[in-house]
Amino acid sequence: MQTAPKFLDLKGTVDKACSLIKEAAMNGATLVAFPEAFVPAYPYWAWLESPLESHRYFKAIYHNSIAVPGPWTQVLCSTARECNIIVAIGVNEIDPILTGTIFNTNLIIDNHGNLLGKHRKLVPTHAEKLVWGNGDGSGLVTYQTEVGRVGTLLCGENTNTLARFALLAQGEQIHVANFPAFPFTNWYEEAEAIKIRCQAHAFEGKIFVIASTSLMDPECIELLCKTPEKRKLMEGKNYALSAVFGPDGRIIGEPLIDKEGIVYADVCLDDLILPKLMHDITGHYNQFGVLSLTLNRMPQKPLYEQNEDAQDIESLNPTINRSQA
Repeated sequence: MQTAPKFLDLKGTVDKACSLIKEAAMNGATLVAFPEAFVPAYPYWAWLESPLESHRYFKAIYHNSIAVPGPWTQVLCSTARECNIIVAIGVNEIDPILTGTIFNTNLIIDNHGNLLGKHRKLVPTHAEKLVWGNGDGSGLVTYQTEVGRVGTLLCGENTNTLARFALLAQGEQIHVANFPAFPFTNWYEEAEAIKIRCQAHAFEGKIFVIASTSLMDPECIELLCKTPEKRKLMEGKNYALSAVFGPDGRIIGEPLIDKEGIVYADVCLDDLILPKLMHDITGHYNQFGVLSLTLNRMPQKPLYEQNEDAQDIESLNPTINRSQA
């Protein structure tokens, strides 16, 4: 998907997402990907205003964010089940006990309506730190689906070599990389950056990569840009790219740049076999006695409790149990 949410409108954005899921399914898609933080919006104000000025927007996005699981998550799951389609979608997630913290989260929902898991962005990028909290390793997971093993990373995380390798080492075959619209292109051309990131991951891992990017909503620009200077900042070109990349790093079909629509592509997992015969960096083309990666899957929590019956103190220390990737 390359589209804009209903800016800071939870119900409107979920309704739009469900409508687009149905459209994709009617056109034969078996997996659909949505942009980063699609529900209910990406916090562009964090780049445009001072922390004090942006307080009013934080309240608005907080009240339009969702709990996972929760009633809005269930709406998305029900639509996925109804349409028999796998859904990857970016949301702003709130934890019911953490009043002032929002997480930038991707959801993976299977075609039977099951929430397979969620991945919270490990580290918000630059100005995003004013809005989102840190994620953890518990969501660095690939999920077995009826179309293959699916993994996901958010925006700048697709530049994080270790995070990408952690997914590849779990047998990732289809990767969802989602991004916001980023119109500040006098400083940074987002479409080219998306292409470089996704080509690199597809080529290095010999997998398929789906890039889904948001668009700028005119109502969003009108709301956030009250001065000519700010409006000029938001009028960049080549700020959004959505496409599907093959294991040779090339785009399959045609990408969308700065315009609304759905990119469709047919992929075959058998096309991964011969490229991996050449370079399988998580298999024969590596020496794990020389180079390896440790992934800490323990969720980061503010409180680890030990009850009377506990036999050890593992639950008190989030660094004790570590999975190897």
